[in-house]
Amino acid sequence: MSDQYAQRTPRSLIVTFYGAYGRGPKGGPGDPPGPVPVAALIRLLGALGVDPPSVRSAVSRLKRRGLLVAARTESGAAAYGLSEAAHQLLDDGDRRIYGRPSPRPSDGWVLAVFSVPEQERHKRHLLRSRLARLGFGTAAPGVWIAPAHLYDETRHTLDRLQLSGYVDLFTGAHAGFEPTADAVARWWDLGSLAARHHAFLADHEPVLRHWSSRRTVPAEAAYRDYLLALDAWRRLPYADPGLPSPLLPEGWPGGHAADVFGRLHTKLRAAGARFVRTAVDGPGRMPATA
Repeated sequence: MSDQYAQRTPRSLIVTFYGAYGRGPKGGPGDPPGPVPVAALIRLLGALGVDPPSVRSAVSRLKRRGLLVAARTESGAAAYGLSEAAHQLLDDGDRRIYGRPSPRPSDGWVLAVFSVPEQERHKRHLLRSRLARLGFGTAAPGVWIAPAHLYDETRHTLDRLQLSGYVDLFTGAHAGFEPTADAVARWWDLGSLAARHHAFLADHEPVLRHWSSRRTVPAEAAYRDYLLALDAWRRLPYADPGLPSPLLPEGWPGGHAADVFGRLHTKLRAAGARFVRTAVDGPGRMPATA
């Protein structure tokens, strides 16, 4: 594949699966009604090329991290569902992955400035990595910056990780001395971000063209292509935090990449849900194609 940034590890694919289809009562229409049986999870990941030992190993790691919890289906089969913390993480992620922010330069910025005692320096690394994962750029040593629309998510994340006591947050405007577009190019590695968007497009725009020419949507194929697209896409809205378009280079590919993912989501997600229900409930409960 051309997308060097795509994850496609068993652990990443399992998280992607639960985010798309495995939320139980908190999920969308057509999602499994409760914890996913282990046997069904193995079948569902097998459709993506993941072998059973890799599924079990990845599930064990996610359980240790507190994201999956062991459960039983109504028939007593071993299953795994999402923890409350995982539900919250996925709900926060929805706003990034499926949202299309259109900030203006006048909307301003949020700054994060932190100080961590030397005896707790491990939290310094955690703070830096978490801010980077939220999409913050670096304005100066120890000063991190992001579009103002990320303020609430940043505050929520730092509170949840019990890191808020080390951080001061500020909101405001960029007042000079260089043009804001030049400053943005210094705060973020725009070349690397553009490369990630182009790599996503190279992998998934042909998939969209394929499905756009199809009149029927076979459920298993839709599930497979949707999960792979979602797994590749879901980190991009974090790396690229939705910077105001007037501050980005001409021909910025982010909007096009978001449009391709959005169209794949619209075309494939519901058909993929039918395949998931077939795997969970059994082949006699729901047809695999539409």
